[in-house]
Amino acid sequence: MLDKPAPALEETNRDAAERWVRAFDAALRACSEAALAECFVDDSHWRNLFGISWYFATFSGREVLVRELLARSRDAAAAGFRIDAVLLAPRSAVVAGREVIEAVIRFDTVNGPGFGAIRLLTSPDGEAKAWTISTTLDYDRICAARDGERSTLHVRDFAEADWLERRRDRAAYTGSDPDVLVVGGGHTGISAAVEVKRMGLSALIVDREERIGDNWRLRYRGLKLHNKTPVNHLRYLPFPVTFPEYIPKDQIANWLESYVDILDVDFWTRTSFEGASYDDASGRWTVRLIREGAERTLHPKHIVLATSVSGFPNVPVIDGIDNFKGPVLHSSAFKAGRAWQGRSVVVFGTGTSAHDICQELEAAGARVTMVQRSPTMVVNVEPAQIYDRTYLGDGPPIEVRDIINSGVPLPVMKMAHKIITTEVKALDAPLHARLEQAGFRLEFGEDGTGWPLKFRTRGGGYYFNVGCSELIADGKIGLVQFADIEAFTAGGFKLKDGSALDAELFVLATGYKGLDHLLEKLFGREVAARVGRVWGFDDATQELRNMWRRTGQAGLWFTAGAFSQARIYSRYIALQIDAIERGVLAKQLS
Repeated sequence: MLDKPAPALEETNRDAAERWVRAFDAALRACSEAALAECFVDDSHWRNLFGISWYFATFSGREVLVRELLARSRDAAAAGFRIDAVLLAPRSAVVAGREVIEAVIRFDTVNGPGFGAIRLLTSPDGEAKAWTISTTLDYDRICAARDGERSTLHVRDFAEADWLERRRDRAAYTGSDPDVLVVGGGHTGISAAVEVKRMGLSALIVDREERIGDNWRLRYRGLKLHNKTPVNHLRYLPFPVTFPEYIPKDQIANWLESYVDILDVDFWTRTSFEGASYDDASGRWTVRLIREGAERTLHPKHIVLATSVSGFPNVPVIDGIDNFKGPVLHSSAFKAGRAWQGRSVVVFGTGTSAHDICQELEAAGARVTMVQRSPTMVVNVEPAQIYDRTYLGDGPPIEVRDIINSGVPLPVMKMAHKIITTEVKALDAPLHARLEQAGFRLEFGEDGTGWPLKFRTRGGGYYFNVGCSELIADGKIGLVQFADIEAFTAGGFKLKDGSALDAELFVLATGYKGLDHLLEKLFGREVAARVGRVWGFDDATQELRNMWRRTGQAGLWFTAGAFSQARIYSRYIALQIDAIERGVLAKQLS
């Protein structure tokens, strides 16, 4: 997909892309619905990431797409569409099983310069029509234009505070308030604060942990990222080439700590967010914090909730489990398997954390049994990377890959992932056969679309195998179906076949409650009702609900997701907040 094409093909692709973009730009200038319709195939899609109007949505079907493009382009004065062959020479690619010409476009709007990606389908006579188009504002160019307006004089009063002193004073917020308060100091919260700060606004992160990075550092001992390093770079400071392909949790934690320091981010550790109320008249929040045991009140204009889609432990009500007299821990409280050598442990759950904890316990010499409650997708860790192939191998820089990747609309993503999942199932067929023989129940996502969409809808439900599946298949880790448990006892549980299993520890690897739960807990039912559901796809927009956009509650924003999502989508929060503060965009979502 990323191979450099032969010169003749490169020229053909460029000619086709240039002809298309000229026709597209002319149709928009003429406000011609018929001419614009000629630029697109019937099943075309436009993903607007705040590029043409401040609306984040995917429009599917030529008729809908043309109507929306014409109306929104007029409002945003979108014009000057052109191919950027320097950023990416138009190239041949296969996307969701279809041969396309892929190119990057640029354009201009009243809100700033923009760019996006197009995927063209060509007919035998050489005519090209667009299957997909994406549009977003060019954050870097917008920021660069503002940076050019700032003074660079190297003149100072040596009696004044130096940089470090000013930084400490600024971060204390004594007698001042941040424009934006970010709640949660993981990679998503840090990314949001960095982008807000680059727009010239002040941002403060608050987190209850002792150290920056502890939300990774304090998790179970064997945790690593399960996708490769090239996918996970943070903006402005990529991971060193010396980092391993799959980064361990402590290395991530230390990197986040360094990143905050180098990017000069204001960050309060040992600070709990106790709740907030919004004043419509002043346009500010009253935020209640407890910092190092002392109460503190702040009045930011905006709050970004960055506590992740898996930030609050989900401890299900399991009938009869109170009969068990041993300790019952959620996986978030499990630290290491060494203490359980020679002892019997039962782990409830079959997601990533459950498998990793079982594998760690088995390696430490514990007798481990996994309890499966529902079917789970299992994919070997290397085939799992196929879903991220845009970022792997030789090719353009990550900034260009982000344009290409974010330009894939949901319907096309589903098509692509079904094909990839079929490929992955074939590669993993021997493992799957052995797992099913051991009694493990498998599934492969909604309509066979695999793990990425499972993450975007429920935040889990899959496992990238790094050895635990073989231990289950070999019988070294026991497997029990939850439906086969008849009753819990003081020392374990009885099964319906009359047998019993003794245990000294239950670990509930049962996942986490989503942002919906935390929203009501921190802001109350009224705000939660105003905002509605968070995460999972919205049928109307085909985008994740309430993520990286204005919500039903003025001044309340959400960010979450993987490292790549934090890198790409944090910028949209910063752009919108900046537009609100400049009076360009209404703070209240109509």
